[in-house]
Amino acid sequence: MDLNLIPDNPYVLLTPGPLSTSKSVRAAMFRDWCTWDAEYNDIVQAVRSRLVDLATDTPGYTSVLMQGSGTFSVESCITTAVPDDGHLLVLANGHYGERMARIAERAGIQATMLDFGETDAVEPDVVREELANDPTISHVAVVHCETTTGMLNPVEAIGSVVKEAGRIYIVDAMSSFGGIPMDMAGIGADFLVSSANKCIQGVPGFGFILARRSEMETLEGRARSLSLDAYEQWKVMEDKGGKWRFTSPTHVVRAFAQALDELQAEGGVAARHARYSENQRLLVQGMRELGFRTLLPDVLQSPIITSFLYPETGAFEFDEFYSRLKAMGYVIYPGKVTGAATFRIGTIGEFGPQDVPGLLKAVAQALDEMQGEQALGS
Repeated sequence: MDLNLIPDNPYVLLTPGPLSTSKSVRAAMFRDWCTWDAEYNDIVQAVRSRLVDLATDTPGYTSVLMQGSGTFSVESCITTAVPDDGHLLVLANGHYGERMARIAERAGIQATMLDFGETDAVEPDVVREELANDPTISHVAVVHCETTTGMLNPVEAIGSVVKEAGRIYIVDAMSSFGGIPMDMAGIGADFLVSSANKCIQGVPGFGFILARRSEMETLEGRARSLSLDAYEQWKVMEDKGGKWRFTSPTHVVRAFAQALDELQAEGGVAARHARYSENQRLLVQGMRELGFRTLLPDVLQSPIITSFLYPETGAFEFDEFYSRLKAMGYVIYPGKVTGAATFRIGTIGEFGPQDVPGLLKAVAQALDEMQGEQALGS
């Protein structure tokens, strides 16, 4: 298809997903696919295999795709992986860790949440102590990149503690998989969850669960939901060559396959991580020059999304700031932390270091205009 026929985006999505995608990813959705076609099912199987290859070089891992948002896949994983007599320990330092605990509680799963606060990373030594004190804990779950703040948790060190204690380890890598190098086997993850519309730069519509095959094979009959039964979904895909149990998000899968091609063409996860990291470095440098401060210290910060504190001087209205930036072609995120006034800017998607100066110019212009109007009003 002639990509010139694909309209340009009206703005850049500077969020942790959905994010700005390439024209070629969007063009991949300009064809209808029958879910019974062998060609489409081959695409599904190739996607599953490629996801495993991205996750680890170690044999013995598998994947399953699940319709819905990323949270659907997190819920599918938790409510299928944890047995009736299981006990889930959730390590939380933000909204998405807390959501995992809520999922467990709503499903009637025994759950304990260790809350490390919104601006502190999970501490492996505290996890070690909790596991030693409570032998009933069977599973441990943590968010790798907590996009409430942009926090990057030490999943490898946590995984070492969890596996030393002989527990099952679940990693929510929703906004990091494909954009931050990681080896699923190396971090000890038994399950790892992410979504199509994050660092692989596809569009919303499905998520996926990567798992140790030996662990996935034990999950039959555990699920508390019909549609979110990760084992049954996996079993059908395994036995029927890429078939889905229920209506497949065909267009989104095809776009995701194209996004995987583009990730490979860019140089893989390492190259994408380098781009995201440079985006974030330039953004923070420029924002600090404009007088903004980051919520987190640099040592805890991911390259995915950054929380900035409101300016200390002058009245700052986020809604007005947001509207002005959107009018200039940039969409940012409101803050999500409870203890500080913040907003967030993502640095992933179809966005590179060459694009950061334009964003910073727009931020400066929006601030100048707001301050000028305030001065006139006073």
